[in-house]
Amino acid sequence: MNRIYAVGIGPGEERQLTIEAKEVLGRCSVVIGYTVYTDLIRTIFPDKKFISTPMKQEVARCEIAIEEAQKHGEVAMVCSGDAGVYGMASLLYEIGKNHSQVEIIVIPGITAAISGGAVLGAPLNHDFAVISLSDLLTPWETIERRIKAAAKGDFVICLYNPSSRKRHDYLKRACEYILEYKSPDIICGFVRNIGRRGEAKKLLTLKELADTEVDMFTTVYIGNNQTQDINGSMVTPRGYKNV
Repeated sequence: MNRIYAVGIGPGEERQLTIEAKEVLGRCSVVIGYTVYTDLIRTIFPDKKFISTPMKQEVARCEIAIEEAQKHGEVAMVCSGDAGVYGMASLLYEIGKNHSQVEIIVIPGITAAISGGAVLGAPLNHDFAVISLSDLLTPWETIERRIKAAAKGDFVICLYNPSSRKRHDYLKRACEYILEYKSPDIICGFVRNIGRRGEAKKLLTLKELADTEVDMFTTVYIGNNQTQDINGSMVTPRGYKNV
């Protein structure tokens, strides 16, 4: 059977690859992915044939994966974090529906929300929402509506893609929406370069976060009204002590 494995590689370091992901990547002779992600694992799998494409070539990347699977039997498409969370898994299924001879299998990885949460403490220990601030594929009006709904419901909110050179004020705008429903003193945090060299974290209030500059390599966490700073860790209680 010809197979494409959509493999989540987590933050990118070998220690945070799942055992299953490492086994699958070790078995596949060809590894396809966005250039930044293939570069993260080249030294771990030096004997592989790597095929990489830049951003905005996701469809072409899937088509290449299908072609390579037809030639080689088993290939891997790598994504940072988890392939099914803002990754390539869904697009592979969409394009692969016209290639029934190619099976698609998703291999889960550690997504940024989880790995960054572990760096901060336990911010996601109760209900939470993950929202990307990138409007490349989603209209800003939709993003705004989702942010406000999550804030109104007092979810802990994890923000992916919070800022870039073209979107330098998007995090500030998101915080302003959230401030309509949450206290400015709500505990927040962010982590940059999760699981990689230069990893850094910070805890701050929602008011302070609104005036903070971050980049695309940062994941942002906005607490609910129960979230606490416990000795420098961001913690959202689940309520066990109240039972």
